[in-house]
Amino acid sequence: MVTPPDQFVAASRQRCARRRRGLVALLLALLLSAAVVTLTLGRSYVPITDVLRLLLGGEVPGATFTVEVLRLPRTVLSILAGLSFGLGGVAFQIMLRNPLASPDIIGISSGASAAAVFAIVGLSLTGPVVSILAVLAGLAVAMLIYGLAVRNGEAGTRLILVGIGVSAMLQSLISYVLLNAPAWNRQEAIRWLSGSVNGARLDEALPLLTTFIVFGLLLLSRSRELETLRLGDDMAAALGTPVSRSRIVIIISAVSIIAVATAVTGPIAFVAFLAGPIAARIVGANGSLLLPSSLVGAVLVLVADFAGQFLLPARYPVGVVTGVLGAPYLIYLIIRVNRTGRAL
Repeated sequence: MVTPPDQFVAASRQRCARRRRGLVALLLALLLSAAVVTLTLGRSYVPITDVLRLLLGGEVPGATFTVEVLRLPRTVLSILAGLSFGLGGVAFQIMLRNPLASPDIIGISSGASAAAVFAIVGLSLTGPVVSILAVLAGLAVAMLIYGLAVRNGEAGTRLILVGIGVSAMLQSLISYVLLNAPAWNRQEAIRWLSGSVNGARLDEALPLLTTFIVFGLLLLSRSRELETLRLGDDMAAALGTPVSRSRIVIIISAVSIIAVATAVTGPIAFVAFLAGPIAARIVGANGSLLLPSSLVGAVLVLVADFAGQFLLPARYPVGVVTGVLGAPYLIYLIIRVNRTGRAL
């Protein structure tokens, strides 16, 4: 027989779960709305009925090129990159119990960027080869940081500090390569480093989609283990979580989707960093933040790209817009964590 206190607790949990599902549905609706805006609005207006006709394989004179060649690849790539950055970023923040522990802060994105810049400038490479090198470098840097930081199976704050140091070294390497680069290669590398979906093609979305399906689903399947890691390694181990193995699986999965997204779009600044805290403010910090953060990341990239193209005095790559949004929040978060010690 269920006692009244138990019944009260169960009802409270059900209300929280319903509220959470409603907020996640709201984020999904916001993402779909942003996608509709990017497909219909721009230098010219294309009615949503024409967009749907084109997506279903029809032809619309005067709109086919605008939607299918210019807007659709850009929208798809923005969504997939945002989903990847948001999911990978919050996985690191939860695992390390620190909102500063996103891949673009602790050096993983810098590793992919350094490899891509060297490939573009030093080896004059383009296309898939640059992407492959960026992915491999991102994974290698993540393993290096983890190897340097882990002591007796624990990493914690040490991993963040080591990552920041490695990131500073890699940024210096990038600057050195750019200073000694020929003008044309330097321009191409700087465009890539700014984080951009300009000139997006649908075929570029395939590796990103495949990686996100494989490693994103693997991360989502580890959401319960991530929640126990949020309580600390000792508590997680007491609850039956294999801490070291879970952490390695989470790192490899998160780095993979982040590195592939970085390889395709360049390092879109601060999306991985911002998505988790914003999602926590929207849906609450209790419960898994993986799916909400992923949706927030996609909305951030879509909205920032649209703003950079059409709402500002000049046209800016999406990474410039997210960088302007993220830098003040980084300063605020450092001050808040320093004062309160509060994390995600």
